[in-house]
Amino acid sequence: MMRLVLPLIGLVLLAILPHVVSDYGLGLLIGAATYVTLASAWALFSGHTHYISLATVAFYGTGSYTVAVLSEVLPYPVVLLCAALIGGALALVVGLSTLRLRGVYFVIFSFGLAELIRQLITWYEVNVTGTLGRYIFLEISTQQIYWQMLALGAVTIALTAWIMRSRLGLALRVIGDDETVAAHSGINLARVKLLAFVASSVILTLAGAITSPRYVYVEPAIVFNPAVSFLTVIMALLGGANRLWGPALGAVPLFLVFEFLSANFPDSYPIFLGLLFIGVVFVVPNGLIAAGERLVRHKGTRV
Repeated sequence: MMRLVLPLIGLVLLAILPHVVSDYGLGLLIGAATYVTLASAWALFSGHTHYISLATVAFYGTGSYTVAVLSEVLPYPVVLLCAALIGGALALVVGLSTLRLRGVYFVIFSFGLAELIRQLITWYEVNVTGTLGRYIFLEISTQQIYWQMLALGAVTIALTAWIMRSRLGLALRVIGDDETVAAHSGINLARVKLLAFVASSVILTLAGAITSPRYVYVEPAIVFNPAVSFLTVIMALLGGANRLWGPALGAVPLFLVFEFLSANFPDSYPIFLGLLFIGVVFVVPNGLIAAGERLVRHKGTRV
């Protein structure tokens, strides 16, 4: 019972925060909630299957551009629904054609997917519409953006918790351990991986759609920034991509650190990003939660 009550209390407190923080503080809250959602959605698929995807920004940017294009002709709730459908359809096509890849080949393709979509949108905007960027004029306040993102993050974590306790979660973990064993166990590899990939991608697309009104002006270079994909991976791995609260644990402090570094050291910021990625892989490869558990067990053994 407490496992349900405490998160609900925390969610209510987080929902109240916009009433007591400054505009700058609200901006930080939106950024933190966004990366918690992105990292949790990424881990929903990659955390258990061990498929390292760098396609986060492909879906995030697609969601942003969907809002930029459709918000002029459709109501906002319908636009969000369209973004979810487009993200799901894109993930379905990509998943059917690429989830047979594994290891470095999947990583390379997922990174190339974001660049491919960015170039296609750039070509279309320049050669067909005659412009490169689009303005988004929606009567949505920053508080409303935060509440929407907070709700999406809560749904993502709740969905992850349900999947981890279901047969789908067990199948994903077996696939992550050994796909050959999973296939011989009767698990439909293609269906299981596709379900998780599509669910993850829809959430990533919605995250981009919800945050897009904050930009006011969007263009491919802004919403398809590769740093979003790399930050999402680092955050999820730091906290523990295969743990329910791991991505959130890694996302919040790292977002604040990167916000500080990008504001005060804009030229050397990418260097810190690279060093941190290396540090996470070598120092805490299984995440902070697993490292903390090992430390507690070690102390208990010594006692």
